[in-house]
Amino acid sequence: MRVQIDPERCQGHGRCYDLAPGLFGEDEDGYGVVEGDGDVPAGREDDARLAEANCPEAAVLILQEASR
Repeated sequence: MRVQIDPERCQGHGRCYDLAPGLFGEDEDGYGVVEGDGDVPAGREDDARLAEANCPEAAVLILQEASR
């Protein structure tokens, strides 16, 4: 699983980095950014889904990778 933030939608509410710190952070203007390369570590999938569900602008995107 990978996460991404659509910068065109993000309005800087900060729910993503409040609910899932370590997966998301904030830039110098308070807008959400993905920490690292966007890969969600095992066991943090629920945190990523919570951030996605609580983003008012639907700027948090979850990208499913195909099973190998």
